[in-house]
Amino acid sequence: MKRPLFLALLLLLHVALNAGDEFCGIRNSAFQAGEQSIFKVYYTLGVYIAAGEASFTINQEHFNNKPVYHITGEGKTYSFYDSFFRVRDKYETFVDTASLLPVKFLRHVEEGSYRKNENVTFNHQTGTAVTNEGVFKVPNCVQDVVSAIFYARNIDFNKYKPEDKIPFTMFMDNEKYDLYIRYLGKETIKTKYGKFRAIKFKPLLVKGTIFEGGEKMLVWVSDDANHLPLRVESPISVGSIKVDMMSYRNLRYPLSSLLSVR
Repeated sequence: MKRPLFLALLLLLHVALNAGDEFCGIRNSAFQAGEQSIFKVYYTLGVYIAAGEASFTINQEHFNNKPVYHITGEGKTYSFYDSFFRVRDKYETFVDTASLLPVKFLRHVEEGSYRKNENVTFNHQTGTAVTNEGVFKVPNCVQDVVSAIFYARNIDFNKYKPEDKIPFTMFMDNEKYDLYIRYLGKETIKTKYGKFRAIKFKPLLVKGTIFEGGEKMLVWVSDDANHLPLRVESPISVGSIKVDMMSYRNLRYPLSSLLSVR
């Protein structure tokens, strides 16, 4: 099954979502409308090369007369890299502000010669997801790949011990995936942006064309009320990838985990 580059990046930044009753209906206390974060993507075969950028923006709008967070994720390669493999991807999710569940998911992918457009409408009352290819049953609290990142930022990681598993359910490519992250604890890290107190974990990944399945990826998020993704490292089919947060604006809280700027 093909996993396009920016979708793989979203999986890199995918924090965690518990699929049980404990996190169903959780209230948002971590982010706000107007937030934007930008990440730089590095590829390495021994030396890290800055290959592209990804960004996430949050706006508050109305969808079917209900307030939603309209979250947009975009990924692109730098111009010098376009001649090798051009990427221009856009992902959008519309998330109910009360339940933090997605009601609409849009995906537009341009990667080399590969093209894909996806349109998913979630009906959580009937437990279905309507896509370009049909109607699929989904469980309670299911998320798409973008909405899950922001839902998960509200998890209280202080409730967990190192090596605890946190399960989550995600709908992607017309399939439901039961996954988890393994919480590893807290540590101080140095990124391209600066030095942070961070929360560290390993997500269980779905095997694809870029990433191997299993727990080979490491993710760090800010150890403060924002739970902002800071760094991701993972081996891929050839070489490895590093993703670092490079800028942010309009966070809901001060980034108190930042110890020093590089």
